[in-house]
Amino acid sequence: MNAPVRRAVVTGASPGSIGRAVADVLDARGWDIVVTTRRDPVQDHSWHPLDLADRTSVARFAEWYGDRADRLDLLVNSAGIHLDLGSRWTSPQLLDGHEVHWRTNYLGTVDLTTALLPALLVAADATGDARVLHVVSKLHERGTVDAMLGRPVDYDSWAAYGTSKLALVHHAASLDQLHSERGLRAFSAHPGAVSTGIADRGLETRPVLRRLRRIAQPLERRMLMSPAESADHLVRLATDPDTAAGYHHKSRPTPPAPAARDRDARARLAEATADWLAG
Repeated sequence: MNAPVRRAVVTGASPGSIGRAVADVLDARGWDIVVTTRRDPVQDHSWHPLDLADRTSVARFAEWYGDRADRLDLLVNSAGIHLDLGSRWTSPQLLDGHEVHWRTNYLGTVDLTTALLPALLVAADATGDARVLHVVSKLHERGTVDAMLGRPVDYDSWAAYGTSKLALVHHAASLDQLHSERGLRAFSAHPGAVSTGIADRGLETRPVLRRLRRIAQPLERRMLMSPAESADHLVRLATDPDTAAGYHHKSRPTPPAPAARDRDARARLAEATADWLAG
């Protein structure tokens, strides 16, 4: 009997993104791929809109996917935002009552992962190998436990972004601990320094810097990895049967920041997140 076609969902698959490159690699290997973007359709893969900052959008996507398939072998959470690269904000920009990076990158990703968890566990039970990969950032080192747990801190948009990624490192570790014996593994990975379009939105409030970046883009592309090069590392991490648990730099196991190894903070984060999901 032929093995079933493996199924993957890859979020954040806009043109020139890491997510699109990961989807392309998996598609070339024969996977059945679904990709998401917030608005613009993707022509070369099965696509559905998804706004991580909108719980209704997440629920609609999960319902749509459930009608399409009962099993999910791999969820690659690549979607995310990094705003205010010029550090102009002096106070949190709120979305749905939460700091915008936290609401989108962390809460939105956890909401989606939780909604797709039943399909992931079906695959885990059937094959013994289902996976969740959170694409995070080395900037999780700038995140703080205080900010992650909602304690007052001086606001900095870069630290807020780092805190959202720090929380995702913790979530992957928690998810792996809960479900690895059943065959569902979870990992987090810094993809490396990659030339993508994420900075374009982050520089929306700095038109001069945005123009300068566009001028410098040929040099940027030569100095940084391409999305395709980064995707090779991430797909290896997501599909290699010998992948080690935990945080990775590209596809190499790497110790995360000390704040990502704080087990008490992880437990508190899990409790607060469960309350939010139930609310």
